[in-house]
Amino acid sequence: MMRGSTKKAICLFYFMFIAELGVSLNCTGSCGNHGLDIRFPFWIKDRQPEQCGYSGFDLSCNEMGDIVLELPAAVKLYIDKIDYKNQVIYASDPQGCLRSHHSDFNSSVFHIQFKMSKDNFTIFNCSLNNATSRPKIPCLSTPHYDVLAVDSEQSIDDNELLSCTKMYDLPVQRDIRLSWSNPKCGYCEETGKQCRLRINSSSEPETECYGLPRPKKGARKRNLTIGVTTGSIFFGVLAIAVYQIYSFRKSEEEYQAKVERFLDDYRAMNPTRYSHADLKKMTNQFRDELGQGAYGTVFKGKLTSEIPVAVKVLSNSSEKGEEFVNEMATMARIHHVNVVRLIGFCADGFRRALVYEYLPNDSLQKFISPANAKNVFLGWERLHHIALGVAKGIEYLHQGCDQTILHFDIKPHNILLDNDFNPKIADFGLAKLCSKYKSVISMTRARGTVGYIAPEVFSRNFGNVSYKSDVYSFGMLVLEMVGGRKNVDETAENGDQIYFPEWIYNLLEEGEDLRLHMEEEGDAKIAKKLAIVGLWCIQWNPVDRPSMKIVVQMLEGEGDNLTKPPNPLHSSAPKRKTASIAGRRLHQELAAISETE
Repeated sequence: MMRGSTKKAICLFYFMFIAELGVSLNCTGSCGNHGLDIRFPFWIKDRQPEQCGYSGFDLSCNEMGDIVLELPAAVKLYIDKIDYKNQVIYASDPQGCLRSHHSDFNSSVFHIQFKMSKDNFTIFNCSLNNATSRPKIPCLSTPHYDVLAVDSEQSIDDNELLSCTKMYDLPVQRDIRLSWSNPKCGYCEETGKQCRLRINSSSEPETECYGLPRPKKGARKRNLTIGVTTGSIFFGVLAIAVYQIYSFRKSEEEYQAKVERFLDDYRAMNPTRYSHADLKKMTNQFRDELGQGAYGTVFKGKLTSEIPVAVKVLSNSSEKGEEFVNEMATMARIHHVNVVRLIGFCADGFRRALVYEYLPNDSLQKFISPANAKNVFLGWERLHHIALGVAKGIEYLHQGCDQTILHFDIKPHNILLDNDFNPKIADFGLAKLCSKYKSVISMTRARGTVGYIAPEVFSRNFGNVSYKSDVYSFGMLVLEMVGGRKNVDETAENGDQIYFPEWIYNLLEEGEDLRLHMEEEGDAKIAKKLAIVGLWCIQWNPVDRPSMKIVVQMLEGEGDNLTKPPNPLHSSAPKRKTASIAGRRLHQELAAISETE
Protein backbone atom coordinates (compact mmCIF):
# COMPACT_ATOMS: atom_id res chain seq x y z
CA MET A 1 0.00 0.00 0.00
CA MET A 2 2.84 2.41 0.83
CA ARG A 3 4.38 1.73 -2.53
CA GLY A 4 1.09 2.57 -4.32
CA SER A 5 0.62 5.76 -2.27
CA THR A 6 4.14 6.85 -3.02
CA LYS A 7 3.60 6.33 -6.75
CA LYS A 8 0.39 8.39 -6.61
CA ALA A 9 2.14 11.19 -4.73
CA ILE A 10 4.97 11.25 -7.25
CA CYS A 11 2.53 11.28 -10.17
CA LEU A 12 0.56 14.14 -8.55
CA PHE A 13 3.77 16.10 -7.96
CA TYR A 14 4.82 15.72 -11.61
CA PHE A 15 1.34 16.65 -12.81
CA MET A 16 1.39 19.84 -10.72
CA PHE A 17 4.92 20.64 -11.82
CA ILE A 18 4.07 20.17 -15.51
CA ALA A 19 0.85 22.15 -15.09
CA GLU A 20 2.72 25.02 -13.47
CA LEU A 21 5.39 24.84 -16.13
CA GLY A 22 2.69 24.90 -18.80
CA VAL A 23 1.10 28.02 -17.30
CA SER A 24 4.49 29.69 -17.09
CA LEU A 25 5.18 28.89 -20.71
CA ASN A 26 1.73 30.10 -21.82
CA CYS A 27 2.27 33.47 -20.07
CA THR A 28 5.05 34.37 -22.50
CA GLY A 29 4.21 34.83 -26.15
CA SER A 30 4.53 36.95 -29.27
CA CYS A 31 2.61 37.93 -32.40
CA GLY A 32 3.67 36.28 -35.64
CA ASN A 33 7.22 37.19 -36.66
CA HIS A 34 7.26 40.46 -34.73
CA GLY A 35 9.95 39.14 -32.37
CA LEU A 36 8.73 41.15 -29.33
CA ASP A 37 8.27 39.15 -26.12
CA ILE A 38 4.92 39.77 -24.48
CA ARG A 39 4.95 39.03 -20.77
CA PHE A 40 3.55 40.33 -17.49
CA PRO A 41 1.88 42.78 -17.00
CA PHE A 42 0.77 42.34 -20.63
CA TRP A 43 -1.15 39.38 -21.93
CA ILE A 44 -2.64 38.36 -25.27
CA LYS A 45 -6.39 38.07 -25.41
CA ASP A 46 -7.88 34.83 -26.73
CA ARG A 47 -4.47 33.13 -26.36
CA GLN A 48 -3.57 33.36 -22.70
CA PRO A 49 -5.56 33.28 -19.45
CA GLU A 50 -6.26 36.56 -17.65
CA GLN A 51 -4.05 35.45 -14.77
CA CYS A 52 -1.03 35.96 -17.03
CA GLY A 53 -1.46 39.76 -17.07
CA TYR A 54 -2.78 42.84 -15.32
CA SER A 55 -6.09 44.56 -15.77
CA GLY A 56 -6.02 46.99 -18.71
CA PHE A 57 -2.85 45.53 -20.21
CA ASP A 58 -4.52 43.21 -22.68
CA LEU A 59 -3.12 43.09 -26.21
CA SER A 60 -4.17 41.42 -29.44
CA CYS A 61 -2.57 40.28 -32.68
CA ASN A 62 -3.97 41.28 -36.08
CA GLU A 63 -3.75 39.29 -39.29
CA MET A 64 -0.53 41.06 -40.28
CA GLY A 65 1.19 39.95 -37.06
CA ASP A 66 1.16 43.44 -35.49
CA ILE A 67 0.75 43.90 -31.74
CA VAL A 68 -2.33 46.05 -31.09
CA LEU A 69 -3.19 47.94 -27.91
CA GLU A 70 -6.84 49.00 -27.93
CA LEU A 71 -7.63 52.14 -25.92
CA PRO A 72 -11.00 53.73 -25.16
CA ALA A 73 -12.88 55.55 -27.94
CA ALA A 74 -11.84 52.84 -30.44
CA VAL A 75 -8.26 54.07 -30.55
CA LYS A 76 -5.89 51.33 -31.69
CA LEU A 77 -2.14 51.73 -31.31
CA TYR A 78 0.49 49.51 -32.90
CA ILE A 79 3.19 48.63 -30.39
CA ASP A 80 6.75 48.77 -31.66
CA LYS A 81 8.68 48.20 -28.43
CA ILE A 82 8.11 47.58 -24.73
CA ASP A 83 10.70 48.71 -22.18
CA TYR A 84 9.82 46.57 -19.18
CA LYS A 85 12.62 48.03 -17.06
CA ASN A 86 11.51 51.69 -17.44
CA GLN A 87 7.86 50.66 -17.92
CA VAL A 88 7.41 52.46 -21.26
CA ILE A 89 5.59 51.49 -24.47
CA TYR A 90 6.72 52.84 -27.86
CA ALA A 91 3.76 52.85 -30.25
CA SER A 92 2.38 54.42 -33.42
CA ASP A 93 -1.08 55.70 -34.39
CA PRO A 94 -1.59 54.90 -38.07
CA GLN A 95 -5.22 56.09 -37.99
CA GLY A 96 -4.42 59.43 -36.31
CA CYS A 97 -7.13 59.05 -33.71
CA LEU A 98 -5.15 59.59 -30.55
CA ARG A 99 -4.61 63.37 -31.04
CA SER A 100 -8.28 64.22 -30.81
CA HIS A 101 -8.99 61.84 -27.94
CA HIS A 102 -5.89 62.02 -25.71
CA SER A 103 -7.77 64.14 -23.20
CA ASP A 104 -9.94 61.10 -22.44
CA PHE A 105 -6.98 59.16 -21.05
CA ASN A 106 -6.03 61.32 -18.07
CA SER A 107 -7.49 58.75 -15.72
CA SER A 108 -6.28 55.77 -17.68
CA VAL A 109 -3.64 53.31 -16.60
CA PHE A 110 -1.26 54.81 -19.16
CA HIS A 111 0.30 58.26 -19.30
CA ILE A 112 0.61 59.45 -22.91
CA GLN A 113 3.46 61.52 -24.33
CA PHE A 114 3.65 62.78 -27.89
CA LYS A 115 6.69 63.61 -29.92
CA MET A 116 5.39 65.70 -32.78
CA SER A 117 7.05 66.39 -36.10
CA LYS A 118 6.99 69.61 -38.09
CA ASP A 119 4.70 68.05 -40.68
CA ASN A 120 0.94 68.75 -40.39
CA PHE A 121 -2.24 67.24 -41.69
CA THR A 122 -5.37 69.26 -42.47
CA ILE A 123 -8.57 67.63 -41.25
CA PHE A 124 -11.68 68.02 -43.47
CA ASN A 125 -15.28 67.15 -42.78
CA CYS A 126 -16.78 65.83 -46.00
CA SER A 127 -20.28 64.91 -47.06
CA LEU A 128 -20.97 61.29 -47.79
CA ASN A 129 -22.23 62.27 -51.27
CA ASN A 130 -18.79 63.52 -52.26
CA ALA A 131 -16.74 60.43 -53.20
CA THR A 132 -13.03 60.83 -52.64
CA SER A 133 -9.97 58.63 -52.83
CA ARG A 134 -8.19 60.27 -49.92
CA PRO A 135 -7.63 58.25 -46.68
CA LYS A 136 -10.33 58.48 -44.06
CA ILE A 137 -9.96 58.67 -40.29
CA PRO A 138 -12.32 55.97 -38.98
CA CYS A 139 -12.29 57.07 -35.35
CA LEU A 140 -13.48 60.61 -36.33
CA SER A 141 -15.86 59.63 -39.09
CA THR A 142 -19.59 59.12 -38.45
CA PRO A 143 -22.43 57.54 -40.40
CA HIS A 144 -23.32 61.07 -41.63
CA TYR A 145 -19.91 62.32 -42.77
CA ASP A 146 -16.33 61.30 -43.39
CA VAL A 147 -13.27 62.87 -41.85
CA LEU A 148 -10.27 63.11 -44.19
CA ALA A 149 -6.62 63.82 -43.48
CA VAL A 150 -4.79 65.81 -46.18
CA ASP A 151 -1.09 66.63 -46.21
CA SER A 152 -0.81 70.37 -45.62
CA GLU A 153 2.15 70.77 -47.98
CA GLN A 154 0.32 69.17 -50.92
CA SER A 155 -1.96 71.12 -53.27
CA ILE A 156 -5.63 70.67 -52.60
CA ASP A 157 -7.93 69.86 -55.52
CA ASP A 158 -10.93 72.09 -54.91
CA ASN A 159 -13.13 69.96 -57.13
CA GLU A 160 -12.55 66.96 -54.82
CA LEU A 161 -13.12 68.87 -51.59
CA LEU A 162 -16.01 71.18 -52.70
CA SER A 163 -18.42 69.74 -50.17
CA CYS A 164 -15.79 69.44 -47.42
CA THR A 165 -15.23 71.79 -44.56
CA LYS A 166 -11.78 72.39 -43.04
CA MET A 167 -11.79 71.59 -39.36
CA TYR A 168 -8.19 72.11 -38.10
CA ASP A 169 -4.52 71.35 -38.71
CA LEU A 170 -3.14 68.29 -36.89
CA PRO A 171 0.60 67.66 -36.26
CA VAL A 172 1.89 64.26 -37.33
CA GLN A 173 2.48 62.02 -34.30
CA ARG A 174 5.83 60.43 -35.01
CA ASP A 175 6.58 58.88 -31.60
CA ILE A 176 3.92 57.93 -29.04
CA ARG A 177 5.05 56.87 -25.61
CA LEU A 178 2.78 55.30 -23.04
CA SER A 179 4.13 54.79 -19.53
CA TRP A 180 2.62 53.08 -16.54
CA SER A 181 3.31 53.25 -12.84
CA ASN A 182 1.29 50.31 -11.59
CA PRO A 183 2.06 47.45 -11.37
CA LYS A 184 5.66 48.08 -10.48
CA CYS A 185 7.88 45.55 -12.19
CA GLY A 186 10.92 47.69 -12.99
CA TYR A 187 12.86 46.37 -10.00
CA CYS A 188 12.41 42.78 -11.13
CA GLU A 189 13.62 43.68 -14.61
CA GLU A 190 16.69 45.46 -13.19
CA THR A 191 17.70 42.35 -11.28
CA GLY A 192 17.18 40.21 -14.38
CA LYS A 193 14.13 38.43 -12.98
CA GLN A 194 10.52 38.35 -14.10
CA CYS A 195 7.44 39.83 -12.53
CA ARG A 196 4.09 38.22 -11.68
CA LEU A 197 1.09 38.55 -9.41
CA ARG A 198 1.51 37.35 -5.87
CA ILE A 199 -1.16 34.94 -4.79
CA ASN A 200 -2.42 35.95 -1.32
CA SER A 201 -5.61 36.59 0.58
CA SER A 202 -5.49 40.36 0.16
CA SER A 203 -7.98 41.95 -2.17
CA GLU A 204 -5.34 44.34 -3.55
CA PRO A 205 -3.16 42.67 -6.20
CA GLU A 206 0.53 42.64 -5.45
CA THR A 207 3.48 41.66 -7.59
CA GLU A 208 6.61 39.66 -6.89
CA CYS A 209 9.85 38.75 -8.63
CA TYR A 210 10.61 35.15 -9.56
CA GLY A 211 12.99 33.03 -11.60
CA LEU A 212 16.73 33.16 -12.13
CA PRO A 213 18.32 36.39 -13.37
CA ARG A 214 18.21 36.62 -17.16
CA PRO A 215 21.59 36.99 -18.81
CA LYS A 216 22.53 40.32 -20.29
CA LYS A 217 22.34 40.88 -24.01
CA GLY A 218 25.98 40.03 -24.69
CA ALA A 219 25.94 37.15 -22.23
CA ARG A 220 22.72 35.92 -23.73
CA LYS A 221 24.25 35.84 -27.17
CA ARG A 222 27.32 34.13 -25.79
CA ASN A 223 25.21 31.60 -23.93
CA LEU A 224 23.18 31.03 -27.07
CA THR A 225 26.39 30.34 -29.00
CA ILE A 226 27.59 27.99 -26.28
CA GLY A 227 24.23 26.28 -26.22
CA VAL A 228 24.18 25.83 -29.99
CA THR A 229 27.77 24.52 -29.96
CA THR A 230 27.06 22.19 -27.06
CA GLY A 231 23.87 21.01 -28.72
CA SER A 232 25.73 20.39 -31.98
CA ILE A 233 28.40 18.40 -30.18
CA PHE A 234 25.78 16.46 -28.28
CA PHE A 235 23.87 15.78 -31.49
CA GLY A 236 27.08 14.64 -33.18
CA VAL A 237 27.94 12.33 -30.28
CA LEU A 238 24.38 11.03 -30.28
CA ALA A 239 24.53 10.42 -34.04
CA ILE A 240 27.83 8.58 -33.67
CA ALA A 241 26.43 6.53 -30.79
CA VAL A 242 23.33 5.64 -32.80
CA TYR A 243 25.51 4.68 -35.76
CA GLN A 244 27.76 2.56 -33.53
CA ILE A 245 24.74 0.81 -32.04
CA TYR A 246 23.34 0.25 -35.53
CA SER A 247 26.68 -1.06 -36.79
CA PHE A 248 27.07 -3.29 -33.73
CA ARG A 249 23.58 -4.74 -34.16
CA LYS A 250 24.16 -5.24 -37.87
CA SER A 251 27.51 -6.96 -37.29
CA GLU A 252 25.90 -9.03 -34.52
CA GLU A 253 23.15 -10.11 -36.91
CA GLU A 254 25.73 -10.95 -39.57
CA TYR A 255 27.73 -12.90 -36.99
CA GLN A 256 24.63 -14.83 -35.91
CA ALA A 257 23.83 -15.55 -39.55
CA LYS A 258 27.41 -16.74 -40.04
CA VAL A 259 27.08 -19.00 -36.99
CA GLU A 260 23.86 -20.43 -38.40
CA ARG A 261 25.55 -21.05 -41.76
CA PHE A 262 28.47 -22.68 -39.97
CA LEU A 263 26.11 -24.98 -38.05
CA ASP A 264 24.35 -25.87 -41.27
CA ASP A 265 27.72 -26.53 -42.90
CA TYR A 266 28.82 -28.61 -39.92
CA ARG A 267 25.69 -30.73 -40.16
CA ALA A 268 26.34 -31.08 -43.88
CA MET A 269 29.87 -32.32 -43.13
CA ASN A 270 28.53 -35.42 -41.44
CA PRO A 271 28.75 -38.12 -44.14
CA THR A 272 25.67 -37.63 -46.28
CA ARG A 273 24.40 -39.85 -49.04
CA TYR A 274 24.04 -38.07 -52.39
CA SER A 275 22.48 -39.25 -55.62
CA HIS A 276 24.29 -39.14 -58.94
CA ALA A 277 22.09 -36.19 -59.93
CA ASP A 278 23.26 -34.36 -56.79
CA LEU A 279 26.88 -34.92 -57.83
CA LYS A 280 26.21 -33.58 -61.32
CA LYS A 281 24.68 -30.46 -59.87
CA MET A 282 27.45 -30.19 -57.30
CA THR A 283 30.23 -30.41 -59.91
CA ASN A 284 28.45 -28.51 -62.71
CA GLN A 285 28.18 -31.63 -64.84
CA PHE A 286 31.67 -32.84 -63.81
CA ARG A 287 33.24 -29.88 -65.61
CA ASP A 288 36.27 -29.02 -63.44
CA GLU A 289 38.64 -32.01 -63.25
CA LEU A 290 41.33 -31.86 -60.58
CA GLY A 291 43.20 -35.06 -61.42
CA GLN A 292 43.09 -38.78 -62.04
CA GLY A 293 44.27 -41.70 -59.94
CA ALA A 294 44.41 -45.44 -60.06
CA TYR A 295 40.88 -45.78 -58.72
CA GLY A 296 39.02 -42.85 -60.25
CA THR A 297 38.85 -39.18 -61.24
CA VAL A 298 38.58 -36.21 -58.88
CA PHE A 299 36.38 -33.19 -59.74
CA LYS A 300 35.99 -29.86 -58.02
CA GLY A 301 32.49 -29.08 -56.75
CA LYS A 302 30.53 -26.82 -54.44
CA LEU A 303 27.77 -27.49 -51.95
CA THR A 304 24.69 -25.28 -51.76
CA SER A 305 26.23 -23.66 -48.68
CA GLU A 306 29.20 -22.52 -50.79
CA ILE A 307 31.60 -25.09 -49.30
CA PRO A 308 34.14 -26.18 -51.94
CA VAL A 309 34.48 -29.96 -52.17
CA ALA A 310 36.42 -32.56 -54.10
CA VAL A 311 34.30 -35.33 -55.64
CA LYS A 312 36.16 -38.57 -56.27
CA VAL A 313 34.27 -40.65 -58.83
CA LEU A 314 35.48 -44.24 -58.52
CA SER A 315 36.14 -46.31 -61.59
CA ASN A 316 34.64 -49.80 -61.86
CA SER A 317 37.96 -51.47 -61.12
CA SER A 318 36.43 -53.96 -58.72
CA GLU A 319 33.12 -55.61 -59.33
CA LYS A 320 32.41 -55.80 -55.60
CA GLY A 321 33.54 -52.22 -55.00
CA GLU A 322 36.19 -53.22 -52.47
CA GLU A 323 38.00 -49.86 -52.64
CA PHE A 324 34.74 -47.98 -52.08
CA VAL A 325 33.77 -50.10 -49.08
CA ASN A 326 37.25 -49.83 -47.59
CA GLU A 327 37.35 -46.07 -47.89
CA MET A 328 33.82 -45.55 -46.57
CA ALA A 329 34.36 -47.88 -43.59
CA THR A 330 37.66 -46.21 -42.77
CA MET A 331 36.73 -42.55 -43.23
CA ALA A 332 33.59 -42.85 -41.11
CA ARG A 333 35.86 -43.45 -38.10
CA ILE A 334 38.35 -40.63 -38.70
CA HIS A 335 38.26 -37.08 -37.32
CA HIS A 336 41.73 -35.56 -37.33
CA VAL A 337 43.27 -32.29 -38.50
CA ASN A 338 45.82 -34.13 -40.62
CA VAL A 339 43.34 -36.45 -42.33
CA VAL A 340 41.03 -35.37 -45.14
CA ARG A 341 37.42 -35.04 -43.99
CA LEU A 342 34.76 -37.13 -45.70
CA ILE A 343 31.60 -35.07 -46.32
CA GLY A 344 29.44 -37.57 -48.18
CA PHE A 345 29.21 -40.43 -50.64
CA CYS A 346 27.23 -41.71 -53.57
CA ALA A 347 26.20 -45.34 -54.03
CA ASP A 348 23.74 -45.04 -56.89
CA GLY A 349 23.77 -48.44 -58.60
CA PHE A 350 27.15 -49.02 -60.18
CA ARG A 351 27.97 -45.32 -59.77
CA ARG A 352 30.13 -44.79 -56.70
CA ALA A 353 31.74 -41.56 -55.50
CA LEU A 354 33.19 -39.96 -52.38
CA VAL A 355 32.83 -36.28 -51.47
CA TYR A 356 35.76 -34.76 -49.58
CA GLU A 357 36.70 -31.32 -48.33
CA TYR A 358 38.52 -29.35 -51.01
CA LEU A 359 42.20 -28.49 -50.46
CA PRO A 360 43.41 -25.76 -52.83
CA ASN A 361 47.18 -26.46 -52.85
CA ASP A 362 46.90 -29.87 -54.50
CA SER A 363 49.19 -32.71 -53.36
CA LEU A 364 52.71 -32.84 -51.98
CA GLN A 365 53.80 -34.53 -55.22
CA LYS A 366 53.56 -31.13 -56.91
CA PHE A 367 56.24 -29.74 -54.58
CA ILE A 368 58.77 -32.61 -54.58
CA SER A 369 61.69 -30.73 -56.13
CA PRO A 370 65.35 -29.90 -55.48
CA ALA A 371 66.10 -27.13 -53.01
CA ASN A 372 67.49 -24.91 -55.75
CA ALA A 373 64.16 -24.95 -57.64
CA LYS A 374 62.99 -21.55 -56.45
CA ASN A 375 59.55 -21.66 -58.06
CA VAL A 376 58.49 -24.96 -56.45
CA PHE A 377 60.62 -25.57 -53.37
CA LEU A 378 58.64 -24.92 -50.16
CA GLY A 379 61.55 -24.27 -47.81
CA TRP A 380 62.97 -26.45 -45.06
CA GLU A 381 60.81 -25.05 -42.27
CA ARG A 382 57.65 -25.81 -44.22
CA LEU A 383 58.89 -29.25 -45.25
CA HIS A 384 59.54 -30.04 -41.59
CA HIS A 385 56.02 -28.82 -40.73
CA ILE A 386 54.52 -31.06 -43.42
CA ALA A 387 56.52 -34.12 -42.33
CA LEU A 388 55.46 -33.61 -38.71
CA GLY A 389 51.79 -33.20 -39.70
CA VAL A 390 51.83 -36.40 -41.78
CA ALA A 391 53.50 -38.26 -38.90
CA LYS A 392 50.80 -37.10 -36.48
CA GLY A 393 48.09 -38.16 -38.92
CA ILE A 394 49.56 -41.66 -39.29
CA GLU A 395 50.01 -41.95 -35.52
CA TYR A 396 46.31 -41.14 -35.12
CA LEU A 397 45.38 -43.84 -37.63
CA HIS A 398 47.45 -46.36 -35.73
CA GLN A 399 46.48 -45.43 -32.17
CA GLY A 400 43.64 -42.88 -32.13
CA CYS A 401 40.69 -44.98 -33.33
CA ASP A 402 38.85 -47.97 -31.90
CA GLN A 403 40.68 -50.13 -34.43
CA THR A 404 44.10 -49.70 -35.95
CA ILE A 405 43.87 -48.31 -39.49
CA LEU A 406 46.68 -49.20 -41.86
CA HIS A 407 46.78 -46.94 -44.88
CA PHE A 408 49.14 -49.01 -47.10
CA ASP A 409 49.50 -46.17 -49.64
CA ILE A 410 51.43 -43.34 -47.98
CA LYS A 411 53.06 -41.34 -50.79
CA PRO A 412 53.36 -37.67 -51.84
CA HIS A 413 50.43 -37.96 -54.23
CA ASN A 414 48.12 -38.88 -51.31
CA ILE A 415 49.24 -35.99 -49.07
CA LEU A 416 47.03 -32.95 -49.80
CA LEU A 417 47.82 -29.39 -48.68
CA ASP A 418 45.38 -26.71 -47.54
CA ASN A 419 45.71 -22.92 -47.83
CA ASP A 420 48.39 -22.80 -45.14
CA PHE A 421 50.19 -25.92 -46.45
CA ASN A 422 48.94 -28.03 -43.58
CA PRO A 423 49.10 -31.68 -44.73
CA LYS A 424 46.11 -34.01 -44.81
CA ILE A 425 46.30 -37.73 -45.60
CA ALA A 426 43.91 -38.84 -48.35
CA ASP A 427 42.92 -41.88 -50.44
CA PHE A 428 42.03 -44.76 -48.12
CA GLY A 429 41.08 -47.17 -50.90
CA LEU A 430 43.74 -49.66 -49.81
CA ALA A 431 43.30 -49.15 -46.09
CA LYS A 432 42.75 -52.12 -43.79
CA LEU A 433 41.22 -52.25 -40.32
CA CYS A 434 42.70 -54.52 -37.67
CA SER A 435 42.50 -55.03 -33.96
CA LYS A 436 44.77 -53.02 -31.70
CA TYR A 437 45.59 -56.23 -29.83
CA LYS A 438 47.08 -57.94 -32.88
CA SER A 439 50.44 -56.77 -34.11
CA VAL A 440 50.35 -59.02 -37.19
CA ILE A 441 47.69 -59.03 -39.88
CA SER A 442 46.95 -61.44 -42.72
CA MET A 443 46.95 -60.35 -46.35
CA THR A 444 46.04 -62.15 -49.56
CA ARG A 445 47.93 -59.79 -51.89
CA ALA A 446 50.41 -56.96 -51.91
CA ARG A 447 49.04 -53.45 -51.38
CA GLY A 448 50.57 -50.08 -52.22
CA THR A 449 52.61 -48.22 -54.81
CA VAL A 450 55.98 -49.33 -56.13
CA GLY A 451 58.77 -47.52 -54.33
CA TYR A 452 56.79 -47.06 -51.10
CA ILE A 453 55.82 -50.67 -50.31
CA ALA A 454 57.56 -52.17 -47.29
CA PRO A 455 59.63 -55.34 -47.96
CA GLU A 456 57.50 -57.53 -45.65
CA VAL A 457 54.43 -56.79 -47.76
CA PHE A 458 56.15 -58.68 -50.62
CA SER A 459 57.78 -61.48 -48.66
CA ARG A 460 57.56 -63.02 -45.22
CA ASN A 461 61.36 -63.32 -45.30
CA PHE A 462 61.52 -59.70 -44.09
CA GLY A 463 58.98 -60.09 -41.26
CA ASN A 464 55.26 -59.86 -40.67
CA VAL A 465 52.95 -57.19 -42.06
CA SER A 466 51.97 -54.67 -39.36
CA TYR A 467 51.65 -50.94 -38.72
CA LYS A 468 55.41 -50.76 -39.34
CA SER A 469 54.59 -51.08 -43.05
CA ASP A 470 53.13 -47.54 -42.98
CA VAL A 471 56.27 -46.39 -41.15
CA TYR A 472 58.38 -47.63 -44.05
CA SER A 473 56.22 -45.75 -46.59
CA PHE A 474 56.45 -42.59 -44.49
CA GLY A 475 60.25 -42.92 -44.39
CA MET A 476 60.41 -43.09 -48.20
CA LEU A 477 58.18 -40.03 -48.43
CA VAL A 478 60.44 -38.05 -46.07
CA LEU A 479 63.58 -39.05 -47.99
CA GLU A 480 61.95 -37.83 -51.22
CA MET A 481 61.24 -34.50 -49.52
CA VAL A 482 64.90 -34.25 -48.47
CA GLY A 483 66.37 -35.25 -51.82
CA GLY A 484 63.83 -33.44 -53.96
CA ARG A 485 63.27 -36.36 -56.33
CA LYS A 486 61.47 -39.71 -56.57
CA ASN A 487 63.16 -42.67 -54.92
CA VAL A 488 62.91 -44.79 -58.08
CA ASP A 489 63.89 -43.49 -61.50
CA GLU A 490 62.05 -45.73 -63.93
CA THR A 491 63.71 -44.06 -66.96
CA ALA A 492 67.26 -44.89 -65.88
CA GLU A 493 68.90 -48.19 -66.71
CA ASN A 494 69.45 -50.55 -63.80
CA GLY A 495 73.20 -50.55 -64.15
CA ASP A 496 73.54 -46.77 -63.95
CA GLN A 497 71.02 -46.00 -61.21
CA ILE A 498 72.08 -45.46 -57.59
CA TYR A 499 69.52 -46.56 -55.05
CA PHE A 500 68.03 -43.35 -53.63
CA PRO A 501 68.03 -44.08 -49.84
CA GLU A 502 71.58 -45.42 -50.07
CA TRP A 503 72.66 -42.21 -51.80
CA ILE A 504 71.39 -40.14 -48.85
CA TYR A 505 72.96 -42.55 -46.36
CA ASN A 506 76.35 -42.28 -48.14
CA LEU A 507 76.19 -38.47 -47.89
CA LEU A 508 75.59 -38.65 -44.14
CA GLU A 509 78.33 -41.28 -43.64
CA GLU A 510 80.96 -39.47 -45.66
CA GLY A 511 80.78 -36.09 -43.96
CA GLU A 512 77.36 -35.59 -42.48
CA ASP A 513 76.80 -32.96 -45.16
CA LEU A 514 73.89 -33.57 -47.49
CA ARG A 515 75.36 -31.06 -49.97
CA LEU A 516 71.91 -29.59 -50.54
CA HIS A 517 71.06 -25.99 -51.25
CA MET A 518 70.70 -24.11 -47.92
CA GLU A 519 69.63 -20.50 -47.37
CA GLU A 520 68.70 -20.05 -43.71
CA GLU A 521 70.95 -20.78 -40.75
CA GLY A 522 68.98 -23.78 -39.48
CA ASP A 523 68.23 -25.35 -42.89
CA ALA A 524 71.11 -27.84 -42.77
CA LYS A 525 70.05 -28.94 -39.29
CA ILE A 526 66.46 -29.55 -40.45
CA ALA A 527 67.57 -31.44 -43.58
CA LYS A 528 69.85 -33.68 -41.54
CA LYS A 529 67.13 -34.44 -38.99
CA LEU A 530 64.64 -35.33 -41.73
CA ALA A 531 67.20 -37.58 -43.42
CA ILE A 532 68.01 -39.45 -40.18
CA VAL A 533 64.31 -39.93 -39.37
CA GLY A 534 63.61 -41.15 -42.91
CA LEU A 535 66.50 -43.66 -42.80
CA TRP A 536 65.34 -45.04 -39.45
CA CYS A 537 61.85 -45.56 -40.87
CA ILE A 538 63.01 -47.61 -43.90
CA GLN A 539 65.01 -50.20 -42.01
CA TRP A 540 64.43 -53.53 -43.73
CA ASN A 541 63.63 -55.34 -40.53
CA PRO A 542 60.27 -54.02 -39.22
CA VAL A 543 61.46 -54.47 -35.64
CA ASP A 544 64.21 -51.90 -36.20
CA ARG A 545 61.78 -49.22 -37.35
CA PRO A 546 60.40 -46.79 -34.75
CA SER A 547 56.68 -46.46 -34.12
CA MET A 548 54.97 -43.33 -35.39
CA LYS A 549 54.76 -42.05 -31.81
CA ILE A 550 58.58 -42.18 -31.59
CA VAL A 551 58.82 -40.61 -35.07
CA VAL A 552 56.72 -37.63 -33.89
CA GLN A 553 58.96 -37.23 -30.86
CA MET A 554 62.06 -37.33 -33.06
CA LEU A 555 60.65 -34.67 -35.39
CA GLU A 556 59.55 -32.43 -32.52
CA GLY A 557 62.96 -32.66 -30.84
CA GLU A 558 66.03 -30.58 -31.58
CA GLY A 559 67.69 -33.35 -33.60
CA ASP A 560 71.13 -32.99 -32.00
CA ASN A 561 70.78 -36.24 -30.07
CA LEU A 562 69.52 -38.35 -32.97
CA THR A 563 71.63 -41.40 -33.65
CA LYS A 564 72.57 -42.13 -37.24
CA PRO A 565 70.80 -45.35 -38.29
CA PRO A 566 72.59 -48.38 -39.77
CA ASN A 567 72.66 -48.85 -43.51
CA PRO A 568 69.14 -49.99 -44.48
CA LEU A 569 70.56 -52.49 -47.01
CA HIS A 570 73.48 -53.77 -44.92
CA SER A 571 71.72 -56.93 -43.75
CA SER A 572 70.59 -57.94 -47.23
CA ALA A 573 73.83 -57.49 -49.22
CA PRO A 574 77.49 -57.09 -48.27
CA LYS A 575 78.23 -54.80 -51.21
CA ARG A 576 76.34 -51.60 -51.83
CA LYS A 577 76.13 -52.08 -55.57
CA THR A 578 74.65 -55.53 -55.12
CA ALA A 579 72.36 -54.15 -52.47
CA SER A 580 71.25 -51.33 -54.67
CA ILE A 581 70.46 -53.72 -57.49
CA ALA A 582 68.50 -55.87 -55.06
CA GLY A 583 66.66 -52.80 -53.84
CA ARG A 584 65.79 -51.73 -57.34
CA ARG A 585 64.43 -55.12 -58.31
CA LEU A 586 62.78 -55.95 -55.00
CA HIS A 587 59.24 -55.31 -56.16
CA GLN A 588 59.85 -57.52 -59.18
CA GLU A 589 61.53 -60.54 -57.52
CA LEU A 590 59.78 -60.95 -54.14
CA ALA A 591 56.65 -63.07 -54.04
CA ALA A 592 53.51 -61.83 -52.30
CA ILE A 593 52.82 -63.37 -48.92
CA SER A 594 49.74 -65.48 -48.36
CA GLU A 595 47.22 -65.38 -45.53
CA THR A 596 48.28 -67.16 -42.36
CA GLU A 597 44.92 -67.07 -40.67
